[in-house]
Amino acid sequence: MSELPTSDDAVEVDATGLSCPMPVIELAKAIDKVAVGRSVRLLATDPAAKVDVPVWCRMQRQELRAQEERDRVWHFEVRRVH
Repeated sequence: MSELPTSDDAVEVDATGLSCPMPVIELAKAIDKVAVGRSVRLLATDPAAKVDVPVWCRMQRQELRAQEERDRVWHFEVRRVH
């Protein structure tokens, strides 16, 4: 994982300002609504998200395509694989 891919068709979920576990809950709700192969871009300021989102992706067998922090905001891109 490195720079965020530019998935113009990714659905963006802004979870900035939400505390654990809300960013992961918002991600789970969004990933259920996108078609297989599409991505969700999650924005989160909760520091736990940098651990929680990768763990959630492994447990749910979804693809974490990228993660990075910019100006205290975590950006994740998760592709629905099933």
